[in-house]
Amino acid sequence: MKKVLLMAAALLLAPLAASAVEYQEGVHYTVINDGPATAKPEITEFFSFYCPHCYSFSKTVVPKILAEKPAGVEFSQTHVDFIGKEMGVEMSRAFAVAHQLNVGEKIDAALFAAIHDKKQHFTNRDDVRALFVANGVDGKTFDAAADSFMVKAQMAKMKRDTENAKLTGVPALVVNGKYRVENGAVKSFDELLDIAYYLARK
Repeated sequence: MKKVLLMAAALLLAPLAASAVEYQEGVHYTVINDGPATAKPEITEFFSFYCPHCYSFSKTVVPKILAEKPAGVEFSQTHVDFIGKEMGVEMSRAFAVAHQLNVGEKIDAALFAAIHDKKQHFTNRDDVRALFVANGVDGKTFDAAADSFMVKAQMAKMKRDTENAKLTGVPALVVNGKYRVENGAVKSFDELLDIAYYLARK
């Protein structure tokens, strides 16, 4: 009888042990600052419109995060300006403008497609403006937003957050403003998200 009870207990505990994965600092994630984490759990994706892996990530992983992230965990995106030379800054501006004007989803997809599918070469802000206009944004509205205090403030914050994250590449996930998931340690996007959700609960 005692053996039966022990076997039953072992079977009950086995799934719990299997699911209680302990990810390791320095292997699966890196602590990027010694200060406190954000007040609320959050996952931030750092990306560039010029990055083909980010384009794939936007189509496959981002929708999965939005659909499956744990309750109470916020998701946001930050555009980095260190890819694309001077146009990296303009693409960060474009991202900020699009989200200030509440057309982020449409413009993000249009910029990714223009760069990677249509092989369009953006050389200045006017080229970016033309894409906004082609997607229904009034040119003067774009101009006003592009030079607005709110957009400049968002660009400054994105640059500061990028520097604080100590990135070596994109796409990259930072959790609670404190932990950077190490892409090199993961074998799949599912594992990447498992680590992010684990860190969000820390």
